[in-house]
Amino acid sequence: MWSGVVLAGGASRRMGRDKATIEIAGRTMAARVADALEAAGASEVFFVGGGLSDHVRRTVPDDHPGVGPLGALLTALRTAASDLVVVLACDLLEPSAGAIRRLVEESDQSGLASRAATVPVVGGTPQWLHGAWSRTGSLEPLAAAFAAGERSIHRAANALNVHFYNEAGRGFADADAPGDLTDDR
Repeated sequence: MWSGVVLAGGASRRMGRDKATIEIAGRTMAARVADALEAAGASEVFFVGGGLSDHVRRTVPDDHPGVGPLGALLTALRTAASDLVVVLACDLLEPSAGAIRRLVEESDQSGLASRAATVPVVGGTPQWLHGAWSRTGSLEPLAAAFAAGERSIHRAANALNVHFYNEAGRGFADADAPGDLTDDR
């Protein structure tokens, strides 16, 4: 059993507009990610942050609005019903239930009970906003780093036991700027 969370806050400065509400094939980016989490088998799915109006899923206000995704991750970990929490940013280009299931399986195989997180790697770069987090192994140290003034997920997680998962597909590639969204999406 695991919880699925979509990070839907943020200023989207490089995109120039709220990424969560951009429509692709008639669905918002955030809803597409939530749909993929549900299809992958999440026992619950909710949004953190943003002003989304989703009549199916709940939106949890970010406990730390305006200070970046680490605060939203902490909100997700505090709110989730399960110890394993798959947290994905709302801007995945090709959200895939298969890729999410593989991330969960990788977390199980890598011994998430002894690790704080499993973070996918795309093109050689860890995707810190898309990962499987153990609430037990990560919430307290991340909260301590946040309380000490850290706002970067990767720096806050630096001392944690993190497993990096080399995802071969585009399942965890995201959109940062308008050019990342092609006309065929």
